[in-house]
Amino acid sequence: MGVEHVEKSDGKEIVPTEVIEKKIFMIRGLKVMTDKDLAVLYGVTTKRLNERVKRNIKRFPPDFMFQLTKEESVLLESIEPNLRSHSATSKPGGRRYFPYVFTEQGIAMLSGILNSDRAIIVNIVIMRAFVKLRQMVSKNKEFEQKLNELEHKYEHHDADIISIFNAIRQIIKEEEKPKGKIGFARD
Repeated sequence: MGVEHVEKSDGKEIVPTEVIEKKIFMIRGLKVMTDKDLAVLYGVTTKRLNERVKRNIKRFPPDFMFQLTKEESVLLESIEPNLRSHSATSKPGGRRYFPYVFTEQGIAMLSGILNSDRAIIVNIVIMRAFVKLRQMVSKNKEFEQKLNELEHKYEHHDADIISIFNAIRQIIKEEEKPKGKIGFARD
């Protein structure tokens, strides 16, 4: 399967799906994307994206968007070094707060407040990336289940095979015992 590209009406590529997939992280058991990554994809500044969100905060409950803790931010920086500007220090040009992250539902809500053709196109690709990840997880779960079934099945086969070998050994031992003569003995 080739790289899926998002294209504008003039045919120019905006972003491949694989790039988006690499920007999806698991935090608090949820698949999320950072405000910085989303801003880059949407072609706006992080500040502008967050301003739009704050003006429409009722659209973003905690299960759609949340701010990272210091520990989560540090962990995310270790995974994705380009997020270093996310640190909550007062470095010149750096952010003075911890980044926000958006779940799939929060990202869908972003398309409603970032009203541009690019936002619509990028949102479609992001939704496809989330669907693709869900399908991969589902296939992995199916594979894991089948593997467990095979393992369980062969565990019983091992026990059955061992029983067969033990029965064969028992038969061999009985055949090795000296047999008494058949018939009458003459004195």
